[in-house]
Amino acid sequence: MTLAVPRRRRKQISWAVIAVSAIGIAVYSAPAYLTGDTSLSRIPINPDIAVHYLSIVVHALPACLVLFIGPFQFAATLRARRPALHRILGRVYMISMVIASIAAIAAATFTTSGFSVQVAFYLLTAAWLYSLAMGFRSIRQGQVQLHRIWMIRNYALTFAAVVLRVFLGIGLLLQAGPFPWLSFDDIYPASVWASIVVCAVYAEYFIIQKTLTPLLRRRERGPEAPVRAASTP
Repeated sequence: MTLAVPRRRRKQISWAVIAVSAIGIAVYSAPAYLTGDTSLSRIPINPDIAVHYLSIVVHALPACLVLFIGPFQFAATLRARRPALHRILGRVYMISMVIASIAAIAAATFTTSGFSVQVAFYLLTAAWLYSLAMGFRSIRQGQVQLHRIWMIRNYALTFAAVVLRVFLGIGLLLQAGPFPWLSFDDIYPASVWASIVVCAVYAEYFIIQKTLTPLLRRRERGPEAPVRAASTP
């Protein structure tokens, strides 16, 4: 019992950190794309492609919604007490992600950030859609645990948007400090790739340590023998 409480508390703290950072980035980023002002875009606009800004807007707004909804979908209390709400949010999450993914392909095609970033976003979008499709398929088949695993992968890739800001901040600090020769053209591609790789690797670590390992241990122990009530004299 003494170990269970700290473990539960660590889980709650981890969820809170993810939720606050994800919701914070979503709320901070979305307003810039509601004005139609290209100068407010967080992403460089290709001046030669008229629809580039539109593709960024159509990607950014539903992607922010996905980032916002995600933490609530992993809240055990919501799933247990409000399953109907969980399903409704899941549908909104899925539709928003499909729209954001289609727009992301166009936005990556027209990007001014170079071939490396273009490839990274293509791969991220493909992994985003694939993990979403597998998560949807598994829940339709009634495989709840497998659904959870695929959605952990999916949201980890979504959370790369948050981790990207962290790596960009680190890169800019290094540029201002010991590595002044670094340019933003160096920092941005490295940050994009690092955020995707770190989130993907951590998702697999989390799945193995927190989901698959406890499940295998329970299976190895087998069904617990029923406890018989003590007989009275």
